[in-house]
Amino acid sequence: MRYAILGTGMVGRTIAAKLAALGHEVVIGTRDPQTTLARTEADAMGTPPFARWQQDHPGIALATFADAAARADIVVNATSGAGALPALEAAGADNLNGKVLLDIANPLDFSRGMPPVLDPVNTDSLGEEIQRVFPDLRVVKTLNTMNCLLMVDPARVPGEHNVFVSGNDTDAKKAATELLVSFGWPEKDIIDLGDITTARGTEMLLPIWLRLWGALGHADFNFHIAGARTGS
Repeated sequence: MRYAILGTGMVGRTIAAKLAALGHEVVIGTRDPQTTLARTEADAMGTPPFARWQQDHPGIALATFADAAARADIVVNATSGAGALPALEAAGADNLNGKVLLDIANPLDFSRGMPPVLDPVNTDSLGEEIQRVFPDLRVVKTLNTMNCLLMVDPARVPGEHNVFVSGNDTDAKKAATELLVSFGWPEKDIIDLGDITTARGTEMLLPIWLRLWGALGHADFNFHIAGARTGS
C-alpha cells in the first residue's frame, strides 16, 4: 500500500516509520522539501531537524504535498490543526478525490498560550471541516486521542484501552480499522462512533488529555471505555 503522510513533525515521522516497518511505501509531504531539509535546528517542540531523522529512515521519501498525495492510495493528515486545510489545499483536490484520509490531527489553538484551546469546537470539528472542503475525500478521524508513540504501539499501555473511528464512508472506516489492527490494536478495542460529526467528541477529549499529561508527568496513558462491546 502507498501512503502519503502530510506533516514532518514527530507525529508524522512516527506514523511514517511504523508504516515503512510494515512494508508499505511511504512518502512524507511538506510545503517545500528543500526548506525542510535545510533546517538544522530543533523546532519549537524540541523535535530534531528532519534531515537528521531521514538519515535513519532512507527508504522514506520527502516530497511536496501535491506529489506525495498524487502517489498515495491512503493519505494521513499529521499536520498541526491550523495547518491541515492549507496542506490539503496544497496537495490539491485532484490528487485527493476518492482517497481515504486518516485525520489524526487536532484543532489546537496556541495563540493564547498554554494550555491551547480548540478551534473549532462544540458545533464543528476539524474532521468535519476537511470533509466539507473536500467532499470527495473519504475522511476518517482516528488516533487523535493519544500520544503518537502509543498510536503505533498500543502495548505501551498495559491492559485494555480504546481507539475511536469516525467517518461517513463504511469502506474507508474498514480500511482504517485494518490499519489499526496492523499497528497492534485488537479489533475489539476499536470503537466506531458513527459519522464524521462524532469527531467533535474525540477532538474535545484533548483538553482533559492535556491536563492528564500535566498531572501524570508522562504521556503513556489512554482512555478505556468500560463495558464497551465492539468488534465483529
